[in-house]
Amino acid sequence: MRPLYAVVCVGLASALAASGCASPAPASEGADQIVLADAGDPGEFNPVSGYGSTGVSPLYEGLLRPAAADDSTLPRLEPALAAQEPEVSADGLTWTVRLRDEVRFHDGSLLDSGDVAATYRAVSDPGSASPIASDYATIERVETPDELTVEFHLGAPDPGMPARLLLGIAPTESLTPGPASESVLNTAPVGTGPYRLASLTAGEAVLEADPGYRDGPPEVTRVVLRSVPDADARAQMLMAGEVDGAALPPRLAEGLAGRGGLELVSVASADWRAVALPMSHPFAGDPAARRALNLAVDRDGLVERVLSGHGRPVASPISDAYPEYEPSPFTEARAAEERIAEATELLREAGWRPGEDGVLARDGARAEFTLAYPAADPVRRELASAFADQLRGLGVAVTVWGGSWDQIEQRIGEVAILLGGGDNPYTVDTQAYRTLHSRTSASGPLDNPGDYRDPRVDAALDAARTTADPRERTGYYRQAQRAYADAPGHVFLATLDHTYVLRDTGHARPAPILEPHAHGVTWGPWWSLASWARE
Repeated sequence: MRPLYAVVCVGLASALAASGCASPAPASEGADQIVLADAGDPGEFNPVSGYGSTGVSPLYEGLLRPAAADDSTLPRLEPALAAQEPEVSADGLTWTVRLRDEVRFHDGSLLDSGDVAATYRAVSDPGSASPIASDYATIERVETPDELTVEFHLGAPDPGMPARLLLGIAPTESLTPGPASESVLNTAPVGTGPYRLASLTAGEAVLEADPGYRDGPPEVTRVVLRSVPDADARAQMLMAGEVDGAALPPRLAEGLAGRGGLELVSVASADWRAVALPMSHPFAGDPAARRALNLAVDRDGLVERVLSGHGRPVASPISDAYPEYEPSPFTEARAAEERIAEATELLREAGWRPGEDGVLARDGARAEFTLAYPAADPVRRELASAFADQLRGLGVAVTVWGGSWDQIEQRIGEVAILLGGGDNPYTVDTQAYRTLHSRTSASGPLDNPGDYRDPRVDAALDAARTTADPRERTGYYRQAQRAYADAPGHVFLATLDHTYVLRDTGHARPAPILEPHAHGVTWGPWWSLASWARE
């Protein structure tokens, strides 16, 4: 997989060309401040809810953290709050972590093993309703032999355990009982990271360098995060010099590249997009229909036209970034006509015949369904529309509907949903388990919302999750992918390259690393902001 970290300068999009080519003024008055525009709301800083659970956060640190030279490979996971690499028992069931000494939280209290245990217990506590709880299901209990030692006891060997040690740690006193969504940590975070929260309003969070940070305070001493949900508004703020950087959709980002010195940074990710099909639907639940849709969709066309080339086609949540990757028949290089012909024949054999309006029908049911997407996400909107357009020629009518996540969740099981995934890509387990395994009591509402079930896939994923031998584990993951390709429950489309636009603030910065589903201004060029140095 080639490194995708690159600075790209291209011609302006026609929509931006008319606004002139004057260089915008810098957003930050002082060299020690960076101003960034983010699509999300400020707040929601609780690690129990998943904030910083992939080891990258200005506010929190985990026992381990990801590190890599660039985004071309899976990062290695190295000690952060841990003093050294974890020790693993011979049977793989006990992971012992020794903590760094004299690490302080932002409130001045010392980190100890009790804080680590309390954070992990809070995630697993059903009362927290943590959306990431299923990722930690293999941890049966956490013990603290002394103040600087933590023992994780597992129910079975867990090859994904290192990635579970990326979770941001909060002090015991801040981990109050009750739903994580109502925790004080959402708006008053207390971590051990290089930055601490200085102020928070409805539209802006201000972070300041922690003067007591053990590695020394960052050179960029102040970070202003402005909430700007609309992508066009973020682009205008960049052009006007009101902010120093933002995450933007690919086509919009390309329109800004090179303008007044603005740079486009494209970063590879494990962030996938897929259409989750409702298994109870008369058409989308038909195994022949699901296979036909996977054959007919032009993934290369979606990447080229919707993502402007910033992505790559996939047919499962396990991409070729992973050694466990198994090639899929749905992404083989074949002529579009051949794919459509095979999909058409599959549907014909299953009894689907064209109606008077050209839409396929069988026993009174029509080959039509609604595809829901979050209305605030322009990339998912475009992917949904392009997907619907492609299937029209197959005789399948897809109605595209945008709503809030609350509205979409109310229609789970009734509509198809344009999902995003890859929350913790540093273990292949979390890439696959939530999406392809049958739902469990720990599943969140958007974990496999179509209720896909295949006992062969379940068995292979369960075996992979508990097998200590690396070769056997890889074999199980590949077995799961083959079984899934035989009877898919989703139409996976692509992994995205996240696109960011920023101005030169005169700092040297490390290259970005392979990113998870969650991105924005915590990631991209700013993932290691604490290590930026003035050139």
